[in-house]
Amino acid sequence: MSRPPVRLPAADNPLNVKSIHKAFVVLEAFRDNERYLGLGELAAATGLDKSAVQRFTHTLRTLGYLEQDPVTRRYALGRRVLDLAFGFLKNHPLVERSAPILADLRRAARERVDLTLMDGDDVLYVFRLQSKRETFAAALVGRRVPLYCSAGGRAILSRLDDDEARRIVERVMRPAFTPATKTEPAKIMAEIRKARRQGYALQVGEWRPAELVVAAAIVDRAGAPLGAVHVAGSLGEWEPEEFERRMAPLVTNAVGAISE
Repeated sequence: MSRPPVRLPAADNPLNVKSIHKAFVVLEAFRDNERYLGLGELAAATGLDKSAVQRFTHTLRTLGYLEQDPVTRRYALGRRVLDLAFGFLKNHPLVERSAPILADLRRAARERVDLTLMDGDDVLYVFRLQSKRETFAAALVGRRVPLYCSAGGRAILSRLDDDEARRIVERVMRPAFTPATKTEPAKIMAEIRKARRQGYALQVGEWRPAELVVAAAIVDRAGAPLGAVHVAGSLGEWEPEEFERRMAPLVTNAVGAISE
């Protein structure tokens, strides 16, 4: 199930450069949409007029942040976008510190291991280590998953007080991504409180129907959550109780090592 493109905040601050804001609105239109978009589709997605979209796409293509199909004349994200992602990941201290610990965790768990960062109302996948053949999307960084329905998100929310966690849960739209997705605030809060007691969260089939995940939050020196470490497995290979018993100590130990 695709999520709608994330809208950037309104450019109403007098210090904002409106043309830069609009250029990033054009780039944001490619999130979770088809790879190639035409000028009309971009205009509809951004709310900009077609003339403005044409100028922004031309400039972004010249800079390498968009590419254009020579036959259809439609646009796609360009390779230069990856330069920024590389710089972010290479220079992020938490990613650098976590990498060797996550490699050890994958060897011990023999399942996929992920690192996410808290970003607004989502967790953002920034490091992924596969242990076997999986779906294409499961190997990619940059995936966003809502806090309310992910193991990592609930582990992160468990490090906030109840009122703040509930505000975050209640302010967002809560679509059901699978038949198992919990969307009622009371049920989500019950999972968050359980994660607070245990020190980790377990999620079964709420984001992907055949997947189960154990995750624990990484916090800063003041106890504020920064992100989470996840171990993900298949319901075709694991019973939830056995997966939790096996993976929860591994995940919490890895988080402890990162936090030290």
